[in-house]
Amino acid sequence: MKSQDIRNRFLEFFKTAHHTVLPSASLVPQNDPTVLFNTAGMQPLVPYLLGRAHPSGKRLVNIQKCLRTGDIDDIGDNTHATFFEMMGNWSLGDYFKKEAIEWSFEFLTSKERGLGLDPQRLYVTIFKGDEIVSCDEETASIWRNIFSKHNVTGERIYFLGKEANWWPAVKKDSDTWSGPTGPCTEMFYDLTGRHTAGMTFNEYKEADAQQQIVEIWNDVFMEYVKENGTIVSTLENKNVDTGSGFERIVAVVQGKDNIFDTDLFVPIMNITKTLSSVVKSQRIIADHMRASAFLIVDGVVPSNTDRGYVLRRLLRRAIFNTEKKYFSELEISSIVDAIISVYEDVYKEIKDKRQQIVDEIKKEVEKFNITLVQGLREFEKIKKGGIISSQDAFKLFSSYGFPIELIVELALIEKINVDLAGFNQELKKHQDLSRTSTEQKFKSGIVDADDETVVKYHTATHLLHQALHDVLGAHVEQRGSNITSERLRFDFSHTQKMTEEEKKRVEDIVNEKIQAGLLVQSKNMLKDEAINTGARHLFSDTYGEQVSLYFIGETIDTAYSKEFCGGPHVENTKNLGHFKIQKEEAASAGVRRIKAILK
Repeated sequence: MKSQDIRNRFLEFFKTAHHTVLPSASLVPQNDPTVLFNTAGMQPLVPYLLGRAHPSGKRLVNIQKCLRTGDIDDIGDNTHATFFEMMGNWSLGDYFKKEAIEWSFEFLTSKERGLGLDPQRLYVTIFKGDEIVSCDEETASIWRNIFSKHNVTGERIYFLGKEANWWPAVKKDSDTWSGPTGPCTEMFYDLTGRHTAGMTFNEYKEADAQQQIVEIWNDVFMEYVKENGTIVSTLENKNVDTGSGFERIVAVVQGKDNIFDTDLFVPIMNITKTLSSVVKSQRIIADHMRASAFLIVDGVVPSNTDRGYVLRRLLRRAIFNTEKKYFSELEISSIVDAIISVYEDVYKEIKDKRQQIVDEIKKEVEKFNITLVQGLREFEKIKKGGIISSQDAFKLFSSYGFPIELIVELALIEKINVDLAGFNQELKKHQDLSRTSTEQKFKSGIVDADDETVVKYHTATHLLHQALHDVLGAHVEQRGSNITSERLRFDFSHTQKMTEEEKKRVEDIVNEKIQAGLLVQSKNMLKDEAINTGARHLFSDTYGEQVSLYFIGETIDTAYSKEFCGGPHVENTKNLGHFKIQKEEAASAGVRRIKAILK
């Protein structure tokens, strides 16, 4: 079965179960980017999992683009990818455990409507309970009934703790999650066909460690709310959030033991095999270039901060893993065309933005080529001590963009050692700081959604967006925003520094609309109908058929500002106070950033 057939079967299966099909959201979170990227299928739906009504109803399904770099060192093994797609179906206060589990099993095993996998090769894990939440015996009972009905015998249900069967997974002494949460049941599939009779718990753990079985589905039962890692309440509505890694599912269905031998990667791997003789390097190049292409499509450009830094790191790791440490323009074009051949029928924008992808990668290749020369000069200076210290290795890594693999390779040639243990400690400190920052961003975006000041800034951002159009022109498009209780930050497409006069005109317009006491209203509409009102929106092809439109004014037709948005907002602009731009600066190439406050 081809990947496109799997994609279509999944969406159609849940469509017949009365789920509304949603297109994928952008990799860059829209309107309230509380993390750098969408890292899970549920992330764009957090406000609705917390209780807000979704314009498309209570049953939803989609395949969401995601990006994670936490496991970047594992790229090149059989299952990990930085960019991946997550198949998911959701119940927002509708069905719960029984229906979710039964549908998961049916889709995985049905030959007529699903994937036709062998139920004798399925294994499941369940939350074993702790001092706060009891063992999930309800889920265990549902699974026992399913296995009995389908003559699946042997030991295949295992009870695990919060590090495995809770979402988000809870690591010892490091739980800082704020948001919806709950126990889950994970489904594993035997890739070898040797474990059809069941396994003891120890045999299961060994098979999992050897990747003889792989996780292919996860049903999360969201019943609770956490703040700073502590359960503080139960959700008003019990929700279901299911997830299945598309790349892994495709590998299982196509009978492959790794994702890189599937039709999602083969066209790309055919090119990367000409760039390196090492299999792991071939896979890293394929993975990183695919992720980079999708990031560029969604508006990210290489830089030294935030999203741009992630893209830069991916591209430079890909370049380093080529044998000549360089991509020619022809090689770049060939890889991009291979990626497009896989996804153009799913994501039309990747074909439309082909030249932009090629150009951004080419520019970064040339920059890294210059940096490589500079870094090699630095390496010549620091190698004289006979060892590359952890501080020097980290400087090459952070300041010159040298992957640690390159540092080790150069040291090996010179027959000197690298303080890898020390480097890893330096890197961990850097990652811990980044992770804390990211978690705080995510926490802020979820918990502060009901904060009165944050809501005011959210509304002011809509006025700012429209005022920028009025002053600078129709080319202005939102490129990101970040809202805290202290200020708003708004990124927009514009190539020139704003003049003092332009900033003053924007301020005056926003304050004029605040003083006018305009109503702030919302309406759920069909997407095409909402677009026809002239409402501003990002990535119009990633919205569902029903959208929430917020407008500032008496009617939609006469409103000053109209945007696709999930809210929340104040009821009247007179509640906002006085708007003041504090700073206007470059955020990245072709993108400007405004920081502003309400006084």
